[in-house]
Amino acid sequence: MITIDAPNYEQRKLHRLLLGGIAPRPIAFASTMDKDGNPNLSPFSFFNAFGVNPTTLIFSPSRRGRDNTTKDTFENLKEVPEVVINVVNYQMVQQVSLASSEYPKGVNEFVKSGFTPLESESVKPFRVKESPVQFECSVRQIIETGNGPGAANLIVCEVLKMHINEEVLDDKGEIDVLKIDLVGRMGGNYYVRTNGEAAFIVPKPLSTPGIGIDVLPDEIKFNPFLTGNELGRLGSLAEFPSHTLIDEQRLKNIANEADMIGKVKQLIENDLINEALALLLAFYQ
Repeated sequence: MITIDAPNYEQRKLHRLLLGGIAPRPIAFASTMDKDGNPNLSPFSFFNAFGVNPTTLIFSPSRRGRDNTTKDTFENLKEVPEVVINVVNYQMVQQVSLASSEYPKGVNEFVKSGFTPLESESVKPFRVKESPVQFECSVRQIIETGNGPGAANLIVCEVLKMHINEEVLDDKGEIDVLKIDLVGRMGGNYYVRTNGEAAFIVPKPLSTPGIGIDVLPDEIKFNPFLTGNELGRLGSLAEFPSHTLIDEQRLKNIANEADMIGKVKQLIENDLINEALALLLAFYQ
């Protein structure tokens, strides 16, 4: 493992390492407007949500690393402290990439990238019709973290209105992660999409704490054939399997350890975690 002294490392190389190591990142497709009413549209992947009371989104149109200049989005927000943050899905990602081009100030990225502007209800900047979720925001605070190349400019936004395309909702009225098919930024030119096998579920032990990996027998806890993820699933159980279930697994007469581990992995894959731990306990005890 290499160790990097971040404050003294070459800034451009550090930036690439940062983007590669912190990913995937959601994309804020930010629509702003200058004091003369000229629209601007640009994507930013230094972005996330940070609370619901008030509903707070933060993104960063950082200073350019090559010449330390600021971006039109940042300058617009100082003139008109309002923004629409549009989410980006797979169906629009190529157009979003086009909108990220360094056009001269005053060029309308809605026109250049072929997006449809929609009038907002509470702020001046336009919404992007093609985006499945749009947040109309007021800017509560702008935090300039530095004045050198690559320095972040944190735009702290409060959501005033949220618009959602009904086509991405499930039957409970919630956003379906597979229908919305969002994309995120990786390092370099890579993106990722939340569709198909890329999306998976990790149950959260919110109501009842899991037993933990630490209480598992050493034969299981330090088993070289079980992955960290598999041990995490076993440790997430609220309690150990019953003696009855362990005895049932013991009666299956597993021939050898390799056969047993294969069956355990299959049980975990099928979300039969209680049975998987019972089989391990039956074999090793």
